[in-house]
Amino acid sequence: MSEETAPSPASREKALEVAIDLQPAMNKLVVIFQRSTEGSRLTTSQVSIMNQLRKRGPSRVSVIAQAELIRMPTASNALYHLETRGLVERMRDTTDRRGVLVTLTEAGHAELAAVSRERAKALAEILQWLSPEELSNAREVARLINKLAEVYDPQQISQKEK
Repeated sequence: MSEETAPSPASREKALEVAIDLQPAMNKLVVIFQRSTEGSRLTTSQVSIMNQLRKRGPSRVSVIAQAELIRMPTASNALYHLETRGLVERMRDTTDRRGVLVTLTEAGHAELAAVSRERAKALAEILQWLSPEELSNAREVARLINKLAEVYDPQQISQKEK
């Protein structure tokens, strides 16, 4: 994303109308999904951090914190717990010897794949209640949700409001 604040393609009013319709059901589904994965070996936050590392490759703690919308100490603590389990490791940044990068280990890749499969199965348990046509529509919703996860930048929102 650029440093400049890009204009939103939709108005805040239209987005709010959709959000009001979507928010109650989304909250319920998030709770159902989290409860169905309670016995998981990784928390939702840990999975998110590990997915960032899988997608971006070795990253500084500051980059992880920014991508996850969390503070540096929170990211450091989460990474410490992943590191003690052998799922991530720290290494010197070869482009800046003062810096440290965090990367997934082989065990981290394997654990992320296993937990992601478990969570996909849990989500499939929810999705199986849709008709074939609704399930097909859910693919488009998935595309839109993935797009939102990529383009949403709360820093742009706070800059607009200043």
